[in-house]
Amino acid sequence: MKKIIVSRLLLTLAVSLTLVGCKRSGSGSNTSRATGWDINSKDGGFQYNTNFKEQETAPGLVFVEGGTFTMGRVQDDVMHDWNNSPNQQHVQSFYMDETEVTNKMYLEYLDWIKRTYPPEEENFRAIYHGVLPDTLVWRNRLGYNEVMTENYLRHPGYGEYPVVGVSWMQAVEFANWRTDRVNEYYLQQDGYLKEGSQLEATADANFSTDTYINAPTQTFGGNEDILKGGNLKPQTNAAGDEINVYASRETGLISPKYRLPTEVEWEYAALGLSEIRSYNVYRGRKKYPWDGQYTRSGKRKIKGDQLANFKQGKGDYGGIAGWSDDGADITAQVKSYAPNDYGLYDMAGNVAEWVADVYRPIVDDEFNDFNYYRGNVYTKNVINDDGTVKIVTTDEIVFDTLPNGKVLPRDLPGSIATQPVDEEETYLRTNFDRSDNRNFRDGDAQSSRYYADRFGDDEGDITQDASTRKMYNAPNHNIEIDSAGNIIREYDKSNKRTSLINDEVRVYKGGSWKDREYWLDPAQRRYYPQNMATDYIGFRCAMSRVGSKSKNVNKSKN
Repeated sequence: MKKIIVSRLLLTLAVSLTLVGCKRSGSGSNTSRATGWDINSKDGGFQYNTNFKEQETAPGLVFVEGGTFTMGRVQDDVMHDWNNSPNQQHVQSFYMDETEVTNKMYLEYLDWIKRTYPPEEENFRAIYHGVLPDTLVWRNRLGYNEVMTENYLRHPGYGEYPVVGVSWMQAVEFANWRTDRVNEYYLQQDGYLKEGSQLEATADANFSTDTYINAPTQTFGGNEDILKGGNLKPQTNAAGDEINVYASRETGLISPKYRLPTEVEWEYAALGLSEIRSYNVYRGRKKYPWDGQYTRSGKRKIKGDQLANFKQGKGDYGGIAGWSDDGADITAQVKSYAPNDYGLYDMAGNVAEWVADVYRPIVDDEFNDFNYYRGNVYTKNVINDDGTVKIVTTDEIVFDTLPNGKVLPRDLPGSIATQPVDEEETYLRTNFDRSDNRNFRDGDAQSSRYYADRFGDDEGDITQDASTRKMYNAPNHNIEIDSAGNIIREYDKSNKRTSLINDEVRVYKGGSWKDREYWLDPAQRRYYPQNMATDYIGFRCAMSRVGSKSKNVNKSKN
């Protein structure tokens, strides 16, 4: 009997010591496994969201699970472009807009810009005019399209139609604005910002995601009524200091940025490979966002109906009246046709779409086959002498004059001023050595194709520095503004130019209402100057996914 009692006592002692050891080793979710200290203590210290499950799907987006696929055209290349040779790529999971950005969505952007930077003020006039879509893209020398010129952007009848007349640069600025508005909404919902703060935004006091992350006290011009005026009750530590007043990335509350999709992401998403796991799909045999090799539906209920909005033939943009082929002559209302397997609408037809990449005829898969993207220009925050980040003020706006004469602000007031990375970031790095990588391995010092060494510049000089070598010889127009504010345009009329390709032309993908069936193939790629717009190119936004590749990972482990 005594032996049994002693055994139980020893067992109890062993369990107690084990529990103490577990506690000290940090087994709890709010205890550090590195140091044993408490996480998220009310007294302060390290704050971290230990209950984070997965990224919330942001407004307007659908989830696209990444994977491997064959990028490029495997059908007959009847146009002989030779710019989309098949190559295998891997794409990380991401999110993408289920539809193109619509007129109504873009008008919300214009309204915010107009209220925050009133165009009647001289200093802000160029800001508003710089984001306005070019409605004159609808005009044709031998066509009457004034009804679209005057109504397409703003009339409610076109509210759910894709916005056009937007340049690549304007699309990027819209994505930046959307990031700020969505994060401002999230922070309001969680009580970190005063409810209705978006209506109190001014040029000197507005919300910027980057500013909030890097200098939260300077957001909204440092207005504490907005920053601490929500439902949040600031916690205090033992010393009486306020803690957890501002949300950080560690909270998991701040969303990644909206942006334009890369070309690889767009093509992968357009193919809609989620439900069809077959050898032919993996090898790139899928021709359209839908199943099959034809543009008409084979389903009994809608047999013969077109599956996208595109030009049927010469003089045929929609079919016979009363029995229309595709239900539209110009663009169509979004969601007029069935989505692909990812839930994405109009990935073929309606409007072609801007993607993020700088155009080159060859996708350099020999150098990279993971999240491929050509167009990286790395920047960093400008730091003041006192070590704080520099916030752009209304009297420090810098405007850039584009080749077409339009003016765009480099950074909006309230945002953080940026500059190219320099040797401080690139010294002895092996993964990048410069700020601007748009022409990497394309005629520069690290390329084997030295165009300049063979042809030289216009004066016949063949001893150009490696940093000025260019593979492509595009026209170099110049525009300047004199002291009186007049625009001086200089046209490059040289007859030695051999290409329209340069670092300022961007890829656009997908066929449009103005294109024939050939361009509906997601593998097709074309390019256009980033500062120009048309009546057939629109855009949609994307967002990177953080955390697990699949949404089913956590479920499968439970």
